[in-house]
Amino acid sequence: MKIYNKRYIAAIALSLVLAGCKAPMATVVKDEVKENIPQNFNQEDQGDANNNSGTTPWRQFFTDPNLVALIETALKNNQELMITLQEIEIAKSGVLAKKGRLTPNVSAGIGAGVSKVGRYTSEGAGDASTEIEPGKEVPDPLGNFEGGLTANWEIDIWKKLRTEKDAAVAHYLSTVEGKNFVLSNLIEEVADNYYELLALDNQLDIIQQYTKLQQRALEISKIQKEAAAATELAVKKFEAELAKSKATEYNIRQEITEKENEINALCGRFPQPIVRSKGDFMSMIPQTVYTGIPSQLLANRPDIKQAELELKSSKLDVEAARKEFYPSLEISATLGLEAFKPSYLVKLPESMAASLVGELAGPLINKSAIKANFQTADARQIQALYEYDKTILNAYLDVANLMSKVKNIDQYYKLKSEETQALEKSIDIANQLFKNSRADYLEVLLNQRDALDAKMELVEAKQKQLSTVVDIYKSLGGGWK
Repeated sequence: MKIYNKRYIAAIALSLVLAGCKAPMATVVKDEVKENIPQNFNQEDQGDANNNSGTTPWRQFFTDPNLVALIETALKNNQELMITLQEIEIAKSGVLAKKGRLTPNVSAGIGAGVSKVGRYTSEGAGDASTEIEPGKEVPDPLGNFEGGLTANWEIDIWKKLRTEKDAAVAHYLSTVEGKNFVLSNLIEEVADNYYELLALDNQLDIIQQYTKLQQRALEISKIQKEAAAATELAVKKFEAELAKSKATEYNIRQEITEKENEINALCGRFPQPIVRSKGDFMSMIPQTVYTGIPSQLLANRPDIKQAELELKSSKLDVEAARKEFYPSLEISATLGLEAFKPSYLVKLPESMAASLVGELAGPLINKSAIKANFQTADARQIQALYEYDKTILNAYLDVANLMSKVKNIDQYYKLKSEETQALEKSIDIANQLFKNSRADYLEVLLNQRDALDAKMELVEAKQKQLSTVVDIYKSLGGGWK
């Protein structure tokens, strides 16, 4: 009979193992985008692997002390960054939870209770007549008092728990890279908004100068009207233009207020003036950016590293989900004292109680829940691969587009400067002709409007020139170090 029982147990164990071996296979994912990344960003520029601005710390890249102070404030107070830091703590706790499952779960406890079983049951038959001492029978109802240690441990025979822990570690590391990406974006946003604010300051100065110019033109037109050299129409036209320029001034003031508050929001503080020096804006020279080679994006850009780690984590999740089809081995053990009367707990070794149980169990029938969990993990693995490929592709395209934009915006700024200088001279000429009645008011107005538009566009070009350099710096992976 004992031999038969051993064979029966062995047969059950073998059937569990064979059932686990029928676990479905995961989809094999292959990262073709990473393998086929180009050697250069374009045919014209051959990158230098030893010279990459993406590795430059942000304190060295930005030289404006006011901007540096704003970035430092944002890194201390920005709410989005604080939220991301808590996500890291959550992921760290997940690692500790998975790691804890690799060790036995030991608990200590005490308990007390009472039970009354029926006399005509398998448990109650004959109990009342049992003598524990001469003349003393077992009490009825029977109490129970116990205290001791209990241990449960799942033996990681298939390394399923280790795989789950490794997946949690990969996810934790991805949250760290996610924090770095938030840092990079935050620095870019602060710098871009700072340059936009300086541009608005300079545009406000231009519109104020234009307003004074219109005021003088209006005075001249009134004098000429009195001298019968101009009509009331010319006066009204200059009055309308003056009102328009004053209205534009208030519009720009509102934009300045909103931009200041946008920067304050990034800095995590209530509205207050932004310290800045607007006088040097037009003379600012953008930093020279060195792009390196495309393959360096994989190491420099935190969003790519985050996507890569999430892909690794998802692959490990699939592996762990597949191992759920395998049988698990659990060991339970107890050691303590137990008696139906508290005074008997100290009677050793009679009151000592112990147990040791090992259980090998695995799914045989109705595996739909396990299959669904596996299929979900497998789909997320494929999804993570596509996300990783998309991140690499977008990073490459960002740098390629911004490299082209840097060149084109430089040429655009140069030509706008020439246009502005020419129109500045034409204003003086038109005003002189108007005073001498050799040009009508429409020629003066058109010249002044063209000059105003050119100056405003020149300021916008300078802002785009500076912001584009910041954008390409972030796209190369700069800003988080």
